[in-house]
Amino acid sequence: MEAWMAELEDAAIGGIQKHVPLARHTTWKIGGPADVLLTPAGKPEMLRAMAILNRNGVPWTIIGKGSNMLVSDKGIRGVVIKAGEALDYAEFDGTLVRAGAAYSIIKLTVMAGKQGLTGLEFAGGIPGTVGGAVYMNAGAHGSDMSQRFNSAEIVLETGELVVWGPEEMAFRYRHSRLQEPGSRGIVLEATLQLAHGDRKEIAAALATHKERRRRTQPLQQPSCGSVFRNPPGHHAAKLIEESGLKGFSIGGAQVSPLHANFIVNTGQATAEDVLTLIAHIRSTVNNRTGIELMPEVLVVGER
Repeated sequence: MEAWMAELEDAAIGGIQKHVPLARHTTWKIGGPADVLLTPAGKPEMLRAMAILNRNGVPWTIIGKGSNMLVSDKGIRGVVIKAGEALDYAEFDGTLVRAGAAYSIIKLTVMAGKQGLTGLEFAGGIPGTVGGAVYMNAGAHGSDMSQRFNSAEIVLETGELVVWGPEEMAFRYRHSRLQEPGSRGIVLEATLQLAHGDRKEIAAALATHKERRRRTQPLQQPSCGSVFRNPPGHHAAKLIEESGLKGFSIGGAQVSPLHANFIVNTGQATAEDVLTLIAHIRSTVNNRTGIELMPEVLVVGER
């Protein structure tokens, strides 16, 4: 047994599983095995785990609900960390909400609406966790997490616990400082600043967004959500559709006939199918328009 594995087990970190197929843990239902899937029992265990991994030079990857992520067919070497039940909570204090990294962002949006708090309606259809939403600065409908972010508890890869505000997070479009080399870490908890609103208006906005998603997005098929960022002044879906790519397939990966900025798994798609299709979409759109589409999906694992 690797020394670091024995150290993790001795430290009573939580759940430790070997050779876990990650297709079970991603919304695309694609991905090879993780060498080790680690589910720390709580915050202290997460800090101990990070310190052990850092001390032994073990590579790690964090995963939430596995949305907006493509795991390679060969899987992920080292340790994949998944936040467990201890980080699945939300607490309201006036217009502030404090939520654990594992809490569903959709559930948080609904709960906030029931409390008469507005500001998260844009996130009502984002199939991820609070931690993932902060990490990616997730957004929709012209808004994103940075506009409601107050602070976050973060464990750095050294095992140090820090609290970062908006300046430290350095949010950009679908980006935070946590994605940058030298600043890697895991969100444990986030505090968001909401505002008082009308419950009926909030519910109506959520219902409108939900109905629009039902009509325009392939919700019954595995996908990661939107694949490409919208270029300035353009919509990626429109550019792809106008390039004649709706319904185009490579292997088991298909440009959704319903929404061209979604790639769906029709049953047996591999990560290579998806990557090849992404490359084909980019080259086709670029050749026709001169516009370079940039993927927003995070590609992880051994190639």
